[in-house]
Amino acid sequence: MSGGSQPPGRVPTLTEVVVMPEAPAVPAPLGPAVEADVMAPSPADSAAAQRVPPMSDEQLIQRVLVDVQHQVDLMLEYRLREVLTAILTRAADGVVRDARAELASTLRDVVARAVAQELSRHRDR
Repeated sequence: MSGGSQPPGRVPTLTEVVVMPEAPAVPAPLGPAVEADVMAPSPADSAAAQRVPPMSDEQLIQRVLVDVQHQVDLMLEYRLREVLTAILTRAADGVVRDARAELASTLRDVVARAVAQELSRHRDR
């Protein structure tokens, strides 16, 4: 790995803005058909580039904020669905269990009353 470049004397931190010296662009050979497609912009691309006005800093900030808000909304919805699914499943299971217990208790009471009424009818005869 013997190149002509030396490693940097100091490694920048993630918060620093690093300005890199411009290096000459050396495109990799692509082949004639691919190179022609990549190198020549389509008429639609050049027309679109001419129609789009440059954005101000405020417009760029707003656009980034809208994109970030959209991504946050999607992630929040996904995470809420993931978390709430488990919570709501447990809650629904609890409600069903309580309803079954209440229904069983009520059914026992109704059957006990019906049996008591039937027994009293048979005794009175």
